[in-house]
Amino acid sequence: MKLISWNIDSLNAALEHKSARGELTWQTLNAIAQLQPDVFAIQETKAKATGLTKKQNATLAELFPGYYQYTNSSTGRPGYAGTLMLARVKPEKVTFPTIGAPGEMDMEGRIITLEYPDLYISTVYTPNSGSELRRLADRQAWDDAYRAYLLGLDAKKPVIASGDYNVAHQEIDLKNPQSNHHSAGFTDEERDKFSQLLASGFIDTFRVLHPDQTGVYTWWAQISKTAKINNSGWRIDYYLASQRLKTKLQDFQVLDTGERRDHAPICVEWDL
Repeated sequence: MKLISWNIDSLNAALEHKSARGELTWQTLNAIAQLQPDVFAIQETKAKATGLTKKQNATLAELFPGYYQYTNSSTGRPGYAGTLMLARVKPEKVTFPTIGAPGEMDMEGRIITLEYPDLYISTVYTPNSGSELRRLADRQAWDDAYRAYLLGLDAKKPVIASGDYNVAHQEIDLKNPQSNHHSAGFTDEERDKFSQLLASGFIDTFRVLHPDQTGVYTWWAQISKTAKINNSGWRIDYYLASQRLKTKLQDFQVLDTGERRDHAPICVEWDL
């Protein structure tokens, strides 16, 4: 089983590909289609509250023929956050859960979960703590609620969960840990919550395969022209899984996006 996850930072920008960056995003999307993943999870679609347009649906259907499509759009802030999943095999059930998160977080289309006979496949777009950490307290409440949600799934059957978790867990997960110690995504509070999530019964698939590897990142600041050139990045996109799936894990890759900064897709393969 091959699974791919990607924070695309605007699905429409990719599908329209009218800008230079949009063209790079479109190229990456086509490369993913060629890989024919069993499930493709997308975060930060920035879709309308009503979902994808007819044109967007048609373009996706052409790129991923025969795939089942599930969209969770923000009904709070329009054109914000949002998730989407494409699956080659129709799931038994699809849920767009609310987890009791604070504020409008539950209205921002942040989670989709597909249920299959033997496991759940879920994706999440974790809220960012924001500039000056204004949202850090809410983010911590989200982390607690999300951990409880995954544990609820895990009690029924194994879980594979992907997404932009907006946290670099360890110092080896970003290029400049010292200067970013109190930045959103690398605060002690966020890292501790992620540790709690793993300790509750989940594995970080990349670290299982590469426990000490450095210099592997999934995000490079878009505003910095040299971030990608210098590989000054962060690893904040993950595939997590129930501990009991550890022996089934085969491979993990960060897919190349060339000159494009921001998030890179991640791909994990399983013997399932």
